[in-house]
Formats: sequence, C-alpha cells, structure tokens
Amino acid sequence: MKKSLIIIFIVFLSIQLSAQIGGTHTYDFLNLINSARVSSLGGDVIAINDNDFNLTYHNPALLNPEMNHDLVLNYVNYFTDINYGYAAYATNIKDYGIFSGGIEYINYGKFIAADEKGIVTGEFKAAEYAINLIYSRAIDSTFRVGVNVKPIISTLEKYTSLGLAADFGIIYNKPRSLFTAALVVKNLGAQLKGYTDERESLPFNIQLGISQKLKHAPLLFSVTYDHLEQWDLTYTKTEDASGLDPITGEEPKESTIDKIADQFMRHIILGVEFNPINNFYVRAGYNYRRRQEMLIESKTSTIGFSWGFGIKISKFHLSYGRATYHLAGASDHFSISTNLDSFRKKL
Repeated sequence: MKKSLIIIFIVFLSIQLSAQIGGTHTYDFLNLINSARVSSLGGDVIAINDNDFNLTYHNPALLNPEMNHDLVLNYVNYFTDINYGYAAYATNIKDYGIFSGGIEYINYGKFIAADEKGIVTGEFKAAEYAINLIYSRAIDSTFRVGVNVKPIISTLEKYTSLGLAADFGIIYNKPRSLFTAALVVKNLGAQLKGYTDERESLPFNIQLGISQKLKHAPLLFSVTYDHLEQWDLTYTKTEDASGLDPITGEEPKESTIDKIADQFMRHIILGVEFNPINNFYVRAGYNYRRRQEMLIESKTSTIGFSWGFGIKISKFHLSYGRATYHLAGASDHFSISTNLDSFRKKL
C-alpha cells in the first residue's frame, strides 16, 4: 500500500510539467485507437478490468494471468488510403509472471514525389511502427502495476527516425463492488534519432479513469479524464487567434463558469456498454474535446459520438466500432481475439 501511495504521489508531482498536444510532437500515431471496443466507448479506456486483452494497450496494469495465450488482431480503415492496426500475444512465464508482446503500425499510403519545379520523379511511402513489450504484477489483492516499453521506428520518404517510449499504469480493483480505478502515464521517453539533427518531443499524457458495473443491470460505465498534466486544452484556430467573432467582429462574451465547464469537459471521455444477452454487447461513447475541435457550427451532426458492438462466436470475440471525427467521415475499427488454449483437444 505504501508503494502504491508513493507511485501516485510521484505521478501527481509531474502535473507541473509543461505539455504539448495537437500536432506539436512526433510519433502521434501512438495516440491512435486500435481496439474496436475502445473506439466505440469514446476513444480511451484505462479502467475496465474484465480480462479484455486489447485494453492492456491503453493500461499495461490490466494485463493479468487470466490472459495467458490470448491473441488479438485489430485493423482500422482510417481516412483516405491510410490504415493502421495492432496485434499482440500474451504468455505467462513460470516464476516470472505475465508478459505480452505486440506490434502496432500505421501505413500512410503512397505519395507522389516531385522536385522543386513540380516535375514528378516517382512515388514514395510513409509508415511508422512500435513494438509493445508489456509486463505487470500484483502488489496485493486490490492493486496491480504494469509497464509497456515501446521501441519506435518511423520512415517518411528517405527520412528515418528512432525513438523509445514507455507507459506506466496502476489499477485499484474491488471485485465485490464491480469498481475499478486507474492511473496511467503514457509516452515517457525520447526521440533517439531525429529525421534531422533536431529532436522532437513525444505525446506525453497522464490519464485517470474509473469504471463501474451495475450489480442488478447489464450496464457498464466508463469515465476517463484525459491529459491530467495540463488544464487548458483549448485549441484556437489561427484565424480566430484575435479572440473576435469572425462574423460580428466583436469579442464573444463567456462567463467564468462556462469557461471552466468547457475546459473541464475537454478532458472527459464517457462510455457505456450494454449487455442484453450473453455474449452480445452494444456500446456507445462521447468525446467532448473531439466534438469541440472538429465540428462545424452550421451542421454539428454526430461528431464526437461513437458506437459499436461485440459478439462472441464459438472461440472468437468479434468487435466493431465506428467513431465520427468530422463531417468528412468516420473511422471503422475491427477487432478479433481468441485464446489459443481453447483450440487444444482435451485428453
């Protein structure tokens, strides 16, 4: 218990660190959502402790011995011809504990190469990869900690970059109350080799999350507080930097309470899962910051909302998630998981 309190204290000290978000750092693909379940629950889930191996990507402390020989495969059909995915496998090594290894990738597709005069010289590709090496262990019956070490390689045309990042997570779980709380520090590390001589920062993030499953209803609720290390996540467009209304030319009036409420909600990701019958799940989520940054005032649509479903068929768990980012389109997420032990014939 004392060790847990020390870890939490050290993490909260780091809140004073300056943070960078929204395209001001490298390897931003590390923030992409691979799991269809996580995508449908709003975009980030770190505190659901129900032996879903996919969730260990978001919080390494969720890895546990029950996931021994679990295998997950994820594929995301992103915008234009961009696609990405994640595959991982877990194994419990005697006397050492539970480990998992995985790889995530993003393929940006083909690009036209041209010289400074605009003459086409050919084509080139761009892709990024990260290895995920996860280990976790229980501190006691309620606390568990985990770490995910991530070597990174990025190739953009003829430029190559190497990096190393790590995630640290801790969960507090009360099975009788069906309650879980979690704290995760993501992407601590550095760019070891830059595309040029300049080094860029990684997308550092601290998250706090809780989940609660109802005892007498088939509902599971999830709440994640994103970017604990930075209060103001407001994004101001260049053309709006003056703070004046682009139509009236006047400075918009906003009460202090409204401003505080808006800044607070930009950290919040909400998700709910409904389990009407065995082995079938319906999911929905809401990401306030995504909606505020990407919506068009004249047509707000369902930007920031997400939904999906999951089903178990025989030895496989299949999931689909769809998240709306902008009127231009949404992302489709597909996940499949299984336990390889289930294919072994019982003697």
